[in-house]
Amino acid sequence: MAKIGIADVAQAAGVSEATVSRVVNNRGTVAAATRKAVEEAMRTVGYVRAHAGSLVMLVTPGLTDPFFAQTADRIVAGLGLHGLRGAICSAPVGGAQELDFASAMVDAGVVGAVFVSASNTLENADPGVYRLLESRAVPYVCVNGPAGDSRAPVLSTDDRMAAELAVDHLWRLGHRRIGLVAGPRGNRPSDRRVDGFRAAMKTRGASAANAPVARHEYSIEGGVSAASRLCEDSAVTAIVAASDEMALGAIRAARWSGLQVPADLSVVGYDDALPLEFFDPPLTSVRQPVERIAASVVQMLIGLIRGRHVDETELFFSPELIVRSSTAPAPTTER
Repeated sequence: MAKIGIADVAQAAGVSEATVSRVVNNRGTVAAATRKAVEEAMRTVGYVRAHAGSLVMLVTPGLTDPFFAQTADRIVAGLGLHGLRGAICSAPVGGAQELDFASAMVDAGVVGAVFVSASNTLENADPGVYRLLESRAVPYVCVNGPAGDSRAPVLSTDDRMAAELAVDHLWRLGHRRIGLVAGPRGNRPSDRRVDGFRAAMKTRGASAANAPVARHEYSIEGGVSAASRLCEDSAVTAIVAASDEMALGAIRAARWSGLQVPADLSVVGYDDALPLEFFDPPLTSVRQPVERIAASVVQMLIGLIRGRHVDETELFFSPELIVRSSTAPAPTTER
């Protein structure tokens, strides 16, 4: 049987071979209607791209975040050991770009997908991208949150344990008014950290007034805003932040308020993906186990691609508290 080439696709679509080449290699500008006609012709004549059977899509909110970048990098490296190529698609959480990427990657012959803290972290996220993959029998794995009612495997850092580790450390240092700087409502990891923080404080007999929570975006600016509220309204002596960037924002807010870290205010971050030992002060942080999560993601996805049964129960990974100089014993005098 003769091999199907781009000439056959061009003839079936009624376009030039150059146009087919642009569609196949995703280069240049091609009108939407023309692209659709070429893709339909490819399916009709049975054209198979050279890389079909080796491409895996990784969707992540952005590679500027060191945790997302490190996780994606380790997953891509792990896939490479199995002859697979990871294509990283950076898309805003909850935006339409995830579906756009998935549509293009499905047409490119993608064999699997990984959602790294993408729309799977949102409550009530649009399920369109997952429905598309399921309709085309493309298996996928989620990191840090399930995709709605999907039965895809989920691998997550134990955010409740992370909050417990941070609170226990600060409590042992004598802090009794501890605040949490958390991410937006409806974000699963953020909500889990809030639940874990409140449970940890309640277990130790702390009142709600001594365990305030302020929410904002996962950013330095979000940390500044949320921490400023905690310092001004609640006079906390310690802050647990939902990310290292928010923790750095909390330190900035403290200094703007005339407070010293850690003499007046102790701060704990989350992720430990930045070189935090070089910050001033070096930041105590709860480290997410990137290497172990990435290795397990690859193992699960390979199993799905090969048709093996993979447990659908969410798998939780234990974080680790890394103590540095941003935490110290609670002030002996009230501020």
